[in-house]
Amino acid sequence: MEIFLLPETWVALLTLTFLEIVLGIDNIIFISIVSNKLPQNQQAKARNLGLSLALIFRIGLLLGITWIITFTQPLFALFGHDFSGRDLILLAGGIFLIFKSTLEIHQKTEGEEHADTSRGGTTLLSVIFQIILLDIIFSFDSILTAIGLTDQIILMIIAVVISIGVMMLFSKKISDFIGKHPTLEILALSFLILIGFMLAIEALHYHVPKGYIYFAVFFSLMVEFLNMRIRKSKDPVKLKKRLKE
Repeated sequence: MEIFLLPETWVALLTLTFLEIVLGIDNIIFISIVSNKLPQNQQAKARNLGLSLALIFRIGLLLGITWIITFTQPLFALFGHDFSGRDLILLAGGIFLIFKSTLEIHQKTEGEEHADTSRGGTTLLSVIFQIILLDIIFSFDSILTAIGLTDQIILMIIAVVISIGVMMLFSKKISDFIGKHPTLEILALSFLILIGFMLAIEALHYHVPKGYIYFAVFFSLMVEFLNMRIRKSKDPVKLKKRLKE
């Protein structure tokens, strides 16, 4: 425990925690969207249970870190590209995100979401499974990033615990906010398609700096918030109240 007396330990821990939280933003968006398809009384349970199981899985991966490192070793070559276990996981995850997000957008634009819920198409178990599946996909990427910053497993575990705790703390507020604003939900699903595409091309060894993606997300959110404010100011009920005042 003497490592906690060193200033570089705390710098590494803060950096790791920040990275885990930033990399978890897309995770929170996905969790918010899939959990909102459940009845109100099951949403918090799905979010917390899914994230708790994801935390256990991430810690397990960290404890088996020597096994994780082997996932970067090439398994086979195809069309001039070497594919490792990590590449296959990122490719599968990217395809899953693109497919799932496109399906969600289709259901919302075609008005099929309510019909799907009434048929019992979305269950607590299926939502928890989707949360864990997505976290597995992002876990490999975030853990391999963490390895480049420190070789202390305990720091990685602490950073993961804090980041999951932050997700649990804010997931309900984000879910409620997204649920109240349908246009924001479509925008969030579009982000997930973008992230899925980024994962897929990264699996093909075409690196896209994540800063570009996060800037695009931030810029689009700012534009949407401005649109929401304009719509709110043009609300007939609120406009009447203002005129009376």
